[in-house]
Amino acid sequence: MRIAILACCAGLVLLVAGGCDGKSSGSAPAARTASVPSANDLAPLDRALPKLPTIKLWLGDQELVTEVARRRHEIMTGMMYRTNIAEDEAMLFLLQVPQRASFYMRNTTVPLSAAYLDPEGTILEIHPLQPLDEKPVEAAASNVLYVLETSQGWFDRHQIKPGAVVRTQYGPLRAMDWTRLRLGAAP
Repeated sequence: MRIAILACCAGLVLLVAGGCDGKSSGSAPAARTASVPSANDLAPLDRALPKLPTIKLWLGDQELVTEVARRRHEIMTGMMYRTNIAEDEAMLFLLQVPQRASFYMRNTTVPLSAAYLDPEGTILEIHPLQPLDEKPVEAAASNVLYVLETSQGWFDRHQIKPGAVVRTQYGPLRAMDWTRLRLGAAP
């Protein structure tokens, strides 16, 4: 019986892994690189993520308490199924390599703004993202390494424009050791 269950589970993993077509879900990059799926990659995308580890970010004198999405399933799920975002909250997506990012709003009902940032943490572009709009919003720049999502209009309300540099409570984005980020722990 155990062998049959193990064989069934292994077959299911292969079916799920083989059936993945690389399309993204939620407010996440549309382009994906192929990789061997891990247990985290196979997490269901049918509900909101639990609160992710947070870090404080500053844009000028404006502070944001920011959840950090760095694992593939976190990036793919992002703000999906969430019902609100506070004015001083955000989500930062850490992409694996600089790229022409493309985000869209599958299963995301909260209106958002997305800032595409370069490896230095400089805002390159800011785009409004409309609830449930699955049309990808592609960056003009090809060197986007971070994407910062806020409530829609946050950048305008705080006079933050392209060229602004995002920094963390520990210093520049480029200097962060993201692998050490844990809930309540300093990197």
